[in-house]
Amino acid sequence: MKRIGITGGIGSGKSVVSEVFACMGIPTYDADSASKHLISTRKELITALKKTLGCDIYVHGVLDKKKMAQLIFNDKEMLAKVNSIIHPAVIEDFQTWSESQNTSIVACETAILFESNMDKLMDLSITVTAPIELRIERCMSRDDISEEQVRARINNQMDDEERIRRADHVIYNDGKQAILPQIKEILKTLA
Repeated sequence: MKRIGITGGIGSGKSVVSEVFACMGIPTYDADSASKHLISTRKELITALKKTLGCDIYVHGVLDKKKMAQLIFNDKEMLAKVNSIIHPAVIEDFQTWSESQNTSIVACETAILFESNMDKLMDLSITVTAPIELRIERCMSRDDISEEQVRARINNQMDDEERIRRADHVIYNDGKQAILPQIKEILKTLA
């Protein structure tokens, strides 16, 4: 089985690329959704997050995502601590999920492919990129947040140049180049 890692900065369009893979019949794991599920259901993760972020990070058993974002997105040390709690669980979950798939190719969408070392599990990595202003516009519209909040999140992520340098392939999601032909060219390299 071949594993494809799909990454990109906030607002780059990695979810759109993942949806195209899924429409092509390639099972696609969404690490962000999986992590949200895991931190809501796994007691050991809940306990570790309460210890790290404070007991009030969960309200009536539900993670206060806005509060967590405020605590971690402007504090790289806190972000690293939280990631060290969540990443191993997501990696384990992805491995279990991928082994259960009955297909020759699977994909994994994650914003932090390289930072979490999930790239080591992949046979091929793809970085999705878009112009910064377009990324900001997409995030402001999608998440109903300010430009300042988007820029703060971008500043806490690996920069595009580094992501592109580390990736095997790049997909440009700039609204000018079609995504499907780019994906088809990449898939040819797995044949």
